[in-house]
Amino acid sequence: MTMSLLIENGRVVDPAQQLDRIANLLVVDGKIASLDPSADKIPADVERVDASGKIVTPGLVDMHVHLREPGYEEAETVATGSLAALAGGFTSIACPPNTNPPIDTQANVSLIRELAASARHCNVYPMCCISKGRKGEELAELGVLFESGAIACSDDGSSVEDAELMRRALEYCKMFDKAVLCHEESAPLAKGGVMHEGRVSNLLGLRGIPAVAEDIMVTRDIALAESVGARLHIMHVSSAGAIASIRRAKERGVKVTAEVTPHHLTLTADELRSFDSNFKMNPPLRSEHHVQACLEALVDGTIDVIATDHAPHSEEKKNREIDVAPFGIIGLESALPLMIEKLVVSGLLSWSQLVEKMSLNPSRILGLDKGTLLIGRDADITIIDPALEWVFTTSELHSKSANSPYLGRKMTGRAVMTIVGGEIRYRL
Repeated sequence: MTMSLLIENGRVVDPAQQLDRIANLLVVDGKIASLDPSADKIPADVERVDASGKIVTPGLVDMHVHLREPGYEEAETVATGSLAALAGGFTSIACPPNTNPPIDTQANVSLIRELAASARHCNVYPMCCISKGRKGEELAELGVLFESGAIACSDDGSSVEDAELMRRALEYCKMFDKAVLCHEESAPLAKGGVMHEGRVSNLLGLRGIPAVAEDIMVTRDIALAESVGARLHIMHVSSAGAIASIRRAKERGVKVTAEVTPHHLTLTADELRSFDSNFKMNPPLRSEHHVQACLEALVDGTIDVIATDHAPHSEEKKNREIDVAPFGIIGLESALPLMIEKLVVSGLLSWSQLVEKMSLNPSRILGLDKGTLLIGRDADITIIDPALEWVFTTSELHSKSANSPYLGRKMTGRAVMTIVGGEIRYRL
């Protein structure tokens, strides 16, 4: 039986088509069938969705989501994480390989894909390790891992300290036209740090992670990528120095892209005065100077993507002293409203530019055929109510964990429907 949806009277925003207007969108058999179809083209059994006053966008894509499975299922699973993604408006997510065991074998890549298919929530794309076991000693069998379905490679959670290993990874990935996604932090400089090194860390007596730990690794990896002509993606950029290096590299034509998280755009190191471990993350929250650099880079295109770095942890692990609690916060269900408020309402970005950063660009970097509402493409669609006021509480959460500094915050704007392959998978 033909399944069809008609999304009516919504403001359709698709930067890939320079589209931003009120329109009707017809979906048939899981594909985008027509924009403003004539009455005779609409199936008799169509399900009509009234999107009046709402924004209709290509499904949001988050290229940095820790699903914790296998090994840390107490914090999150593929099923719970992909459900949280749906609730946040994301139709596709990519998960880094810092699981236990790490995703460095065909079997582990297949496991993630099978768990995602069984859950039937959003599209889930596993990344594989750059190095075997994420130990930074020996290159993983990248070709085999890409053939088994890995979308990219990363040793996220750790930098690749060995420059020769990193260079070989870039060379290898160039053959497959895959991006190397890098967590950029010099381990010797960051060792033992719990927050951004600066005035606040000195005041609190906490060991700091200097911004230069990020700066020097970004500069090194850009130089390596430039030397071999490979694609490099900088994960969760947070420092002004790193951004300056990325900007200069782009001007030279280096194939480098970068992402920033909502928390690095909306919070600063001052939050750690509370000693609340929900403000402990890596890279750390930095000073206002760095936040402003991130915002400027997002506006001028130096930063291509907004990604959550969704990092769930069980309450037992996260609610400990600041120096022993793990890094990271959940982000899938708070990202969109935070970015609507910080970027669109403030006038820093248009709706089209926000969708570009949260759908089109991550799709292009990962090589996904997503991020647009072009006729014939998969009907992955997010419907957003930009005026909906709500409070972000634990009762709203679909994630298995609740380690968020935004809980209790009043939000404006929310995904009210998430459609994957033409099927309504989430409805508020």
